[in-house]
Amino acid sequence: MAIDRAPGDLQLDPLQGAGHILSEWLTTFQLAVVVVDPFTHESAWIVETAGKMLQTYRDADCRIAWLVTGTDAEAKRFLGPWAEEILTFSDPDRTAVKALGLESLPAFLHIRQDLAVVGASEGWDPEEWRAITVELSRNMSWSRPSMPGEGAPAAYDGTPALT
Repeated sequence: MAIDRAPGDLQLDPLQGAGHILSEWLTTFQLAVVVVDPFTHESAWIVETAGKMLQTYRDADCRIAWLVTGTDAEAKRFLGPWAEEILTFSDPDRTAVKALGLESLPAFLHIRQDLAVVGASEGWDPEEWRAITVELSRNMSWSRPSMPGEGAPAAYDGTPALT
C-alpha cells in the first residue's frame, strides 16, 4: 500500500534533462504519476488509457509523469511515443517504487507540494483511478478525464511491484 507522505529526498531521473529530488519536482506543481513495469502485460494494457488520462492535465497546474521500472532505453521502448509526450522517469532499481511503498503495478498517484499522497491506486481499478482524478481536477480547478474511457481494459489486479 502506498505511503501517506512521499519522501522529499527521493531522486527522480527523467529520460531527458537533469534529475532532481522529489521536493524539487514539487516546488511549483503537484504531481500526477502513473507507475508501470515494462516487463508485464498488466502494465502494457493500461498505457493508452493512462496516457490519455494524463494528457487531460497537460495544461493544468500539475506535473504529469510516467515512472517506469526500467532503464531509459526500456522506458522508451515500452512507452513508445508516450515517453516523448509526457515527462518520464526511469527507476531501474525500483528505488522510487520502494520509497513510495508500492506493492502492485500499474499504480496511479497524486502527490501534493507538501509531499502528501492525496490519492493512490495499485492495479487497474477504474473507480479508484476516477476518484483520484476527481480530487486532482478539484485541486486544479480543471476538467476531469472521462474514466475509464473508450477501449480501456476491465479492472484487474496488478503484478508485484518489487520483483
